Amino acid sequence: MPTVQESSRTTLTRGLLLAAIVVAADQAAKLWALEAVFDPPRRIEVLSVLNITPVWNRGVSFGLLASDSPWTPWLLSGFALVVTAVLVVWLARASGLGLIYGLGAVIGGAIGNVVDRIRFGAVVDFIDAHWGDLHWPAFNIADAAITLGVGLLLLDAIGVGSSSQTGARETEGGKTDDDE
Repeated sequence: MPTVQESSRTTLTRGLLLAAIVVAADQAAKLWALEAVFDPPRRIEVLSVLNITPVWNRGVSFGLLASDSPWTPWLLSGFALVVTAVLVVWLARASGLGLIYGLGAVIGGAIGNVVDRIRFGAVVDFIDAHWGDLHWPAFNIADAAITLGVGLLLLDAIGVGSSSQTGARETEGGKTDDDE
């Protein structure tokens, strides 16, 4: 049976590996988008409900907190890195694949967008989902990973997918919360 330290290391490795995959996929997709649709700017219709279109997001989700101040990318990046550090600590203590992969996805997405803010002063968004003239704010792979990760965290919080119907979690020594 693995020790608590080995289990923590495996958990951290799994979550950070997913985070690295998210960052790599996000940055590769953004590199493609920068070459294919940002220079010169153009829209590519993929489906009747999906376009690839260039958008520079100088804020956070949905363009909130957008600003032309040269400090904004640094402040948003600093905040994202603090949150990421807290999530990594949480990940090291996590159990359950939903929680591990949810945290890994959020960490990877956050880092992917921080890379953009440091490189460009804004986040590269290019996925435009819409229904007729109703457009969802443009997003990228990092944003999708954050959204899916938060969904997994919420499912874990309400006990969906946990190994026990009662929501009991195993603690050190093999006991569950209900055993104590």
